[in-house]
Amino acid sequence: MEKIIQIFILLPLLGFIMSLIIPRKHENLLSRTAFGFVGFNLFCLTVFVIYWLVNAHPNLNLNEILIYQTKGYEFLLDFYFDKISVVYLFVGSFLTFLVTIYSRYYLHRERGYKRFFNTVLFFYLGYNITVLSGNFETLFLGWEILGISSFLLISFYRERYLPVKNAIKVFSIYRIGDVGLLLVMWLSHHLWHENVTFLKLNNYELVHEHLQSHSLIGVFISTMILISAAAKSAQFPFSSWLPRAMEGPTPSSAIFYGSLSVHIGVFLLLRTFPFWDYQFSVRVLIAAIGLITAILSGLTARVQSSVKSQIAYASSAQIGIIFIELAAGFENLALIHFAGNAFLRTYQLLVSPSVVSYLIKEQFYNFTPRKHSAEDSLPNRLRYTIYLLSLKEWNLDWLMSEYIWMPIKQAGRKMSFMSFNVTSIIFAILLFSGIIAFQIENAIPGNLHRFMPEFYALFGLILVLKSFAERGNAWHAFTLILMNNFMVAMAISFNEHFEFSHTVLYLSGIVVAGIIGYFSLYTLRKKEVKIDLKQFYGHSYKHPRLAFLFLLVCLALSGFPITPTFIGEDLIYSHIGEHQAILALIVSISFIVDGLSLIRIYSRLFLGTPIKRFHEVGFRSS
Repeated sequence: MEKIIQIFILLPLLGFIMSLIIPRKHENLLSRTAFGFVGFNLFCLTVFVIYWLVNAHPNLNLNEILIYQTKGYEFLLDFYFDKISVVYLFVGSFLTFLVTIYSRYYLHRERGYKRFFNTVLFFYLGYNITVLSGNFETLFLGWEILGISSFLLISFYRERYLPVKNAIKVFSIYRIGDVGLLLVMWLSHHLWHENVTFLKLNNYELVHEHLQSHSLIGVFISTMILISAAAKSAQFPFSSWLPRAMEGPTPSSAIFYGSLSVHIGVFLLLRTFPFWDYQFSVRVLIAAIGLITAILSGLTARVQSSVKSQIAYASSAQIGIIFIELAAGFENLALIHFAGNAFLRTYQLLVSPSVVSYLIKEQFYNFTPRKHSAEDSLPNRLRYTIYLLSLKEWNLDWLMSEYIWMPIKQAGRKMSFMSFNVTSIIFAILLFSGIIAFQIENAIPGNLHRFMPEFYALFGLILVLKSFAERGNAWHAFTLILMNNFMVAMAISFNEHFEFSHTVLYLSGIVVAGIIGYFSLYTLRKKEVKIDLKQFYGHSYKHPRLAFLFLLVCLALSGFPITPTFIGEDLIYSHIGEHQAILALIVSISFIVDGLSLIRIYSRLFLGTPIKRFHEVGFRSS
C-alpha cells in the first residue's frame, strides 16, 4: 500500500513536464493537460482513500528513496500518509481541479497563459510533496517549490511595477520561513542524531525521553517551527504580506492565498503537533499569536476598500483562530476548520469580480444607511484610533521594513568604503590562507582554530550584505554572492567531520550556476545598454529565454532543489555543533540575504516596465 503514495507525486510531476513541452499557442491543449492530470490525480486519490479506509486506515510510511549518504549523515526522501495528508490532499486536489477549469476561460488569450498553467502545476507538485512529506528534508523540498511558485504567480503581470514589488516583499517573508526550517533541521540532527521521521514523532515515549534532557533545544525547535508557520500562514507579525500577494490573477489568488498555500503553516503545526504538544510555553505562544492575528486581521478586513484585500485579511483572521484551536489541542477541529475556510475563500475570490459589480448596482439603486453596531457604544476617540490603525494595517508592513529590512540595507551601505577591488583582494587572501590552514589544520592553535568558522562566516555575511546594497553594477552584486558561498563552505570546513567531499558537493552547484550566471549577464550586456540595479528594466519582455535561464541560476545559488547545493545546505547545518549558535545565526542570516539579493538582481534586470517604452504595458497595478 505504501508504494501507491508515489503516484500522487509522479502524476503532478508528469503533468508539469508535459505542460512545459506544449507550445504556447495551443491554449486548449495546455488547459486540458492541466485539469486532466489534476482531475485524474483527484480520482486516484478518492479510490485510494476508500481502499485505505476499508483497510483500517493505517499510517503509511515510505522511506526507501536515499539521495545521499555519508558518515553520520543521510539525506532521504520520506513520504507519510495519515488523516492529515488525506484532508490536505483531497482539498488541494479538488480546489486545484476547479481553479484550472476556471482559469481556462478567465485567462483566455492572456500573454502569459502557458506560464500560468506551468506555474500552477509546479505549485501543485510542491503542494503534494509538502503534504506527503515524512521528514523535514522532504517537507523543505516542497516548501521551497511553494515559495518560488508564489513569487512567480504574484509577479505574473511582470510588466507592471507593483506586482513585481509585492512579489519581492512576499518572497522576503517566505525566506524567513525557509531559514526557520533550516534551523529546525540543524538542531533536529543534534537532538535525534538521525534523520528523524514524522512517524517517530508520534512515539510519545521517544519524544519525551529526548526532550527531558534537552528541554531548551526542544523549545528552540518548536519556536522555529512556529516562526516558519507564522511566516507562511500570514500570522502576526507577518500578516501584511497576504493582501500584497493578491496582485496576481484572481485564480492564483484563490488557490494560493485564499485556500492552499496560506494554510501550509497550519499543516506544519499539525504535522509536528506530537513534538510541541507537551511544551506549555510554546502552546501559549501559538495561542497568543493566533489571538493577536485574529483580532488585528479581523479589524483590518472590515475597513478594506478592495474585496480581495478584505478576503485576504478575513482568511488570515480565521487561520489565527485555527492556531488557537491547535494550541488548545483540537487537531480534528483544526482540520475541519481548514477545509471549510479553504472552500469558502476560494469561492469568494472566484466570484469576487461579479460580486463587486452586483454590489455597486445594488448600492446605487437601493442605498440603506449603516445600522447601529457594537462599536457605536465605544468612545469616539477609541473608535477613530482603531479605525485609523486598521486603515494603516496596524503599521505591520512598516514595522517589518523598519526593523528587519532597513537595518540589513543600512549595514550593506556602510560597507561602501570597501570597493569591489579591495573586497576581491581580501577574499582571495582569505580563501588562499583558508586552503593552506585546512591542509595544516592540526598545527593551528586551539584558540585560533575555534574562532575560524565564525570569522570566515562573518566575512561571507559582509560580502552578501554589500551585494544586497549594491545599486550600480549587477556583475559586482552577483560576484559577491558567489564569494559568500565560498566563505560559508570554508567556515564549515574547519568543523569536525566536514570532509573535502562535502565541500565539493556544496560548491559544485554554486560553481556551475555561477558560470551560467556570468554567461547570462554577458549575453544580456551585449544585447542591452544598461544592466545596473538602479531600477526595474523589464528585459524579460524581449529576452524571455534569457530571463528563464537566469532565474534557474538564482534558484540554484539560493539552494533550490535543482543542484547538489540543496543537499549541501542541509549537510552544512548538520555539521554546525549545537554549541555554535553564533555560527548558525550568521550562516542563517547569510542565506536569508543571499536569496533576497539574488531575487532582487533577477527582478531588477528582467521584471517590471520595459525600459524601451514603445511597448504597450501597464505602469501600475489596477
